[in-house]
Amino acid sequence: MIYKIFVFLFFSTFLSAELINGVSVVVKGEPITLYDIKEEMSILNVDAAQATDILIRKKLEEAEINERKISVSSSEVYDDIKKIASMNKMSIDEFYDVVRNSNGLTSTELKEKTKEKLLSQKLYASIAYSSLDVPGEEEIKEYYELHKEQFMHPSAFDVVIYSSQNRDALQKKRTTPLYHSDEIRIDEQTLPYDRLPPELLQMLKNTKEKSFTPIFQDTNALYTSFYLKEIQSSKETSYESVKEQIINMIMSQKREQVLGDYFARLRNNADIQIIREVKE
Repeated sequence: MIYKIFVFLFFSTFLSAELINGVSVVVKGEPITLYDIKEEMSILNVDAAQATDILIRKKLEEAEINERKISVSSSEVYDDIKKIASMNKMSIDEFYDVVRNSNGLTSTELKEKTKEKLLSQKLYASIAYSSLDVPGEEEIKEYYELHKEQFMHPSAFDVVIYSSQNRDALQKKRTTPLYHSDEIRIDEQTLPYDRLPPELLQMLKNTKEKSFTPIFQDTNALYTSFYLKEIQSSKETSYESVKEQIINMIMSQKREQVLGDYFARLRNNADIQIIREVKE
């Protein structure tokens, strides 16, 4: 009997030590593990201190969402995904396929991330929107004049479009440009900036000249990758065409300032225990 008690106490102590060793920070009773921090460092390419700050903020947001009883329904999640798919001129199934092939997210994971995004938006609205004033015409014009370079964009993209039903063949073409396969269809095009769907536009803007975009599935379910030959010269957009965008940018900056101040005060007053720091 004594032996059994000893074994039980030994393993209880061992498991408790393992749990404590795995926890880095406790925010209002919720743990942040060393693994969480290292994963955040890897995903966002930030140092341990920045990753820890980001995760503490997330825990505080989660606590606020629960305390304010903020919720998001499955229909709200579906409507948001449907809206984004429509903006990209895709059906929801096509959008799921593109997300899965470009980001590796399943439809279930996409729905969960969408829910997290909507919860955050509702929280931010309840905290910040009542404290914000819409910028006036003078403020909007001043922002435009000071940040004109932000509103320059390419006039067009010269690309070679490679598509195939065989993903492996397409991947080999991306890594070995001289590789030839009859399974790969090639099409050269000049794509005007103003006619591109948002997701493709963002993909091309994130691609360097003389390189390939990631492989994705197009609306015909073909595996596709764009080779960006050249970005045609940039042009300045007119004030009127970007006015709404500027309003959103100014409002976003003001909102983040309000939110930053709010969560800084919340953090100062919250029960946060630093147990151990990540060794980089």
